[in-house]
Amino acid sequence: MSGMERASARTAERRAHADYTGGVYGSLLAASVVAGAGTLGSFPRVELVVLLLLTGGVFWVAHVYAHLFGARLAQQPLGRRVVRQVCRDEWPIVKAAVPPAVAVAVSPLLGLDVQGAGWLALGVAVAGQVGWSVAAARRAGASPRQMATAAAVNLVIGLLIVVFKLAVTH
Repeated sequence: MSGMERASARTAERRAHADYTGGVYGSLLAASVVAGAGTLGSFPRVELVVLLLLTGGVFWVAHVYAHLFGARLAQQPLGRRVVRQVCRDEWPIVKAAVPPAVAVAVSPLLGLDVQGAGWLALGVAVAGQVGWSVAAARRAGASPRQMATAAAVNLVIGLLIVVFKLAVTH
């Protein structure tokens, strides 16, 4: 394999890794934000929507910075192309915050109170986490059994957040 082919393979691997790990991580982060916010009492839905989106954005910036800082430590040049690629690779962290935020925003249309909106957003975040993990396993060529395992592990992690939310609020 030539140097160009190796570099292309590394880029493709990094992109696939970032696309899905960012989505899984972002969904887990969103679920944690919803669970944590609910323990602070009731507050306007708009605040939860903004909190979800801003937290996703801040963690996206942190991940981009960490990757770029790591690249500098490895003495890799950081041109605009590299910065744009890292920003794009980590964007699923923000994308994963959008469905729970939308769930909160539309919850009044479903007749849900603020507490119900939080539970809906938490369910959407956990479902997103499971979905991202299955998509990652599928893209990696996993067998149906391996995809089911990925889904089960991520569902258990998501349900742990639900249990923590229940434990803290009661």
